[in-house]
Amino acid sequence: MDTNVKGVWLSMRYEIRQMLKQGGGAIVNNASISGLTGSGRGAATYSASKHAVLGLTKSAGLENARRGIRVNAIAPYVTETDMGTQFAAGLRISMADFARMNPSGRVGTLDDAANAVLWLCSDESAFVTAHTLTLDGGFTAQ
Repeated sequence: MDTNVKGVWLSMRYEIRQMLKQGGGAIVNNASISGLTGSGRGAATYSASKHAVLGLTKSAGLENARRGIRVNAIAPYVTETDMGTQFAAGLRISMADFARMNPSGRVGTLDDAANAVLWLCSDESAFVTAHTLTLDGGFTAQ
C-alpha cells in the first residue's frame, strides 16, 4: 500500500503542482489487471492497491482535465519482468503457462508497456484522460 497507493498519490501531488506551473502535462500511472478484476491466492492487498491506483487516476483526471493535465493509467497482464517471473514461481506455474492462458498466446513485454505510456503522453491521445488502458492481450475479455 505504501508503494502502490501512497507512492502514486505523492508522485501525482508533486507532478500536478509542477504541471500547473508549466501549463499542463500528462501523467500515466502503473496499475494492473488485478485492479480491474481482483486476484486470488493471497493477492488481496495487491489487488486493493491497484484498485486504489485506478480510483486515484480517475479522480485526478477529472479534477485536472480543465487545467491541461491528463491523468491515465495502464493495467498490464503478467509481463516479462523479474516481478512477473517471481509471481509465476509463487503460484508454481511458469510464464509459459500464463502465455497459454492468454488469448494472445503470450505475456506482456516491457516494450508493450513503454509504447502504451508513450502514446498516452503524446499529443495523439490529447482527448484521453481519467482512462485505464488495459494491456492484456484480451485476457480480461474472457
